[in-house]
Amino acid sequence: MTRYDNYRQRINPSRIAKPASKPSRRKKGKKSPQKGNTLQTLKQLGQTDLPDNAGSNIHCINIVGQIEGHRNLPPKNKTTKYEHLIPQLVAIEQNPKIKGVILILNTVGGDIEAGLAISEMLSSLSIPTVSLVLGGGHSIGVPIAVATNKSFIAPTATMIIHPIRLTGMVIGVPQTYEYLDKMQDRVVDFVSKHSDITEENFRRLMFQTGELVRDVGTVLIGDEAVKEGLIDGTGGLSQAIKSLNSMIGEDGKESNESNELATSDKVSPDLDSSIESVIEDNEE
Repeated sequence: MTRYDNYRQRINPSRIAKPASKPSRRKKGKKSPQKGNTLQTLKQLGQTDLPDNAGSNIHCINIVGQIEGHRNLPPKNKTTKYEHLIPQLVAIEQNPKIKGVILILNTVGGDIEAGLAISEMLSSLSIPTVSLVLGGGHSIGVPIAVATNKSFIAPTATMIIHPIRLTGMVIGVPQTYEYLDKMQDRVVDFVSKHSDITEENFRRLMFQTGELVRDVGTVLIGDEAVKEGLIDGTGGLSQAIKSLNSMIGEDGKESNESNELATSDKVSPDLDSSIESVIEDNEE
């Protein structure tokens, strides 16, 4: 027996210090893919995927801030990117579960070509669409607001109609002003075709002086936009949803009636053969 063994026998084992155990590290649970996708969608597009979660057949699109075109705006600006909206509209058109679209606007305007592209996409959808102007639908937001089948404006919301502006370097030649006229004609033509306002009245509001301090144009508030024939009616979210649901119901009835007519026109082969046999017996 060694000296070390004798020493261990004399010492109380309970007093021997045990090595400190390492603190257990809890593994952080991974976020579910559905929650991560929702947060990513909210961060990138400014909206959550509510229709899939709630089982609704109506898709909501927000157009807020400034409509961004071919150039990126400063990071401090709140923008709506048209390269995000156009793929959404394509997906909506291809999704049979979505029966209607409601468009919420609170925008100051923005890029003309981007706004007209969004307007054309909205007007060409095959499902019912409704727009609701909250706060403001200014400048190029006017064609977007009237691009839907039915449009509403809140009583306190405003719409500013003004001529087209150019930013950056402007060459002082007649072709520049001719180009501005052509761009303006595109906006006026689209608005007059998709609303009850005439081209003459829209141009009158566009070039009116005395209302805006540092600009030419007109400010329409709530009922004024309806009286001018620009918007279909005043109302809020409930009126817009009711109108959209009624249009969805009418579309469903029309499709059912067309299917019934198509099936009634088809004669079964057994019935057709029996009719031919009766005709042959009568001839004999």
